[in-house]
Amino acid sequence: MYKVLIIEDDRIMGEMLAMYLKEEGFQVERAVEGDEGLELAKKFSPHVIILDMVLPDKAGTQLCRELRTFTVVPILVVSMKTGVAERVEALTAGADDYVCKPFSLREVTAKISAMIRRTHLYQDRSIERVKSERSTARQEGAILLDLEKRVIRVNNGYVEATFSEFEIMRLFMTNVERVYSREDLLNELRGYDSFVTERAIDVHIANLRKKIEDNPKEPKYIKTVWGIGYKFVTKSS
Repeated sequence: MYKVLIIEDDRIMGEMLAMYLKEEGFQVERAVEGDEGLELAKKFSPHVIILDMVLPDKAGTQLCRELRTFTVVPILVVSMKTGVAERVEALTAGADDYVCKPFSLREVTAKISAMIRRTHLYQDRSIERVKSERSTARQEGAILLDLEKRVIRVNNGYVEATFSEFEIMRLFMTNVERVYSREDLLNELRGYDSFVTERAIDVHIANLRKKIEDNPKEPKYIKTVWGIGYKFVTKSS
């Protein structure tokens, strides 16, 4: 049974969402404050986290960053704010998807199911790649990608990466010099059932550059191909 953690201070909405998800076959835990949500995330080990952006004890973006220090499970943000800036802020903090209130319970359930499918799909693909390549790691210059542990090491130090960021790096490092359009990356990462716009890809790329590049404004590895998208290069490529 898949597990969903709801961090939502609106008790009526939280209870309604929890009830609906339980009827759909999910195991659900709820928290109404950020710190409570952090503790539950560690104890409950959910497959997906639903996170409200406005909580009584801390901002949702702050909590999202704190969650990302110990988990890479998909995070679905729910918010009354509908602006592009708020969506970008949530994605930058480590969220994987965003839905505005009021929302359809069926839509949220569909997003959760899609997140779980994609997670297992890429886990299976990573296992197959590891078997076929007879290797659990890929290295390009100072960057090491551990496919088995799903971590990125830069200059012998580990960097935190979300599920989406790790998958982008896996695609890049297994296809050096290949140019990916934003649509290509979106389809590779999330499939055609995604509600996320291509703008999310730019946010993930910006986050990755901050984590792996010496100077994110003048990247050496993740290059922009103007008018098309992005590619990963090395000094030897």
